[in-house]
Amino acid sequence: MEMLFDEGFYTPGNDEMSESITQNWTEQALECYYINCDCKKCSLRNGHYSFICQMPKVIDTLIKTVGEPEQQRKTA
Repeated sequence: MEMLFDEGFYTPGNDEMSESITQNWTEQALECYYINCDCKKCSLRNGHYSFICQMPKVIDTLIKTVGEPEQQRKTA
């Protein structure tokens, strides 16, 4: 899956990521994956967080280490 990044929101930080977030697909990682890392569609965008999103890097790492998700994300 080709990832498209909205350069207005995603700016890579340092190369260190917590190992715990790159070991399995979390709900937030799945959301990011299925919206193709489009920050404008992200549910966290409305939270006005003051951090730089690292999720695209997490998604790339997850795909390389555990593979793509096995099933579609659950929706309410």
